[in-house]
Amino acid sequence: MSSASRAARVSAIRRRVSVRSRPKVALYRMPVAAQSKADLAAKVRGLQPALRRRIERRDALLDIVRAVNTTLDPRRIADLIVDRAVTWIPAPCWAVVSWDLSGRLSVLAGRGLSPEIADAVYGVAGWVMERGGEFMAADLRRDPRVTHQAIGSVVALPLSCRGRRVGVLLGLDRTASSREPRLSASTLRALYVLLEPASVALNNAVQLERAEALSVTDDLTQLYNSRFLNSVLRREAKRASRSGRPLSLVFVDLDGFKAVNDTYGHLFGSRALVEAAAVMKGSARETDMVARFGGDEFALVLPDTGREGACAVAERVRERIAAYPFLAGDGLDVRLTASVGVATLPDVAASADELVRAADQAMYHVKETGKNGVQTAAAPADN
Repeated sequence: MSSASRAARVSAIRRRVSVRSRPKVALYRMPVAAQSKADLAAKVRGLQPALRRRIERRDALLDIVRAVNTTLDPRRIADLIVDRAVTWIPAPCWAVVSWDLSGRLSVLAGRGLSPEIADAVYGVAGWVMERGGEFMAADLRRDPRVTHQAIGSVVALPLSCRGRRVGVLLGLDRTASSREPRLSASTLRALYVLLEPASVALNNAVQLERAEALSVTDDLTQLYNSRFLNSVLRREAKRASRSGRPLSLVFVDLDGFKAVNDTYGHLFGSRALVEAAAVMKGSARETDMVARFGGDEFALVLPDTGREGACAVAERVRERIAAYPFLAGDGLDVRLTASVGVATLPDVAASADELVRAADQAMYHVKETGKNGVQTAAAPADN
């Protein structure tokens, strides 16, 4: 075949391919264009056959199993679930909600969320966690189960592990739909097959995080315990020595706390300790670590904080303890004060153990000289 004949044949093939391709492209784009004007229910209805075929594929299950088993972080697992969900159902807002360490519902991962729809997210999630079924709503503004003015359509599915609900996957649209965005029974079954390994991975990660938190947390006050305090102090002391940055430790002892136990009993004493812990945590900064050292003694670790900054935090703690009406919820008005010691590395100590001793001695100096005060540890040259 001559080069001219070959060129003519290639040109003809290209024309045939081009002509045959155009209608297919046009037919494919028309539903997408129409779909952009549809509400969530219409989009779900139109995409459902293709969605079911897609999620029933073996590789879809393998994909999510592999993804969620690459990490033990519950927030990362939730994020991977949302990553898949946005490709399943065309909702503009997504969230995975589960219990946090304090027993409250918390958003682990989300897309397109904003503060004004938070109540709707938690309201729907709470309904699903309590009842266990799917939640579908055409317009949440008119739904008697969970009424909210900022959200229209909702699709929410429980994430269950071994018969127990561990979270909720929610898709939300601010625009109301003409009808509920229903998923067929076969589509739901296929979705739950994909969500089951993700739910198991999420449950395992949440349980592991809870176990780790319990191992470093004081049972009563929910502050960090003394064991974790010691490990943090050693780590921060080494970091401070390498970087040349200061590290401060604040010791707090509640004055006259024994009288609370003697007068009202240990139950009320425990409640007062919980309230004192909350006051101290509220007085600390985000970068500070607050721990219960033991009994009615507490400690605050202040990274990158010199003597002056530590004294400001210590004085704030002392003032707020003195002003707080303890056991007011029980009809009492117990007043406590605090003796506070402050020590800073490298000013008065060169190691974590020396820092603890210096802060402890400063605190006991306040106890012995009138209580309700703040004392900084003396530098070695001042001893």
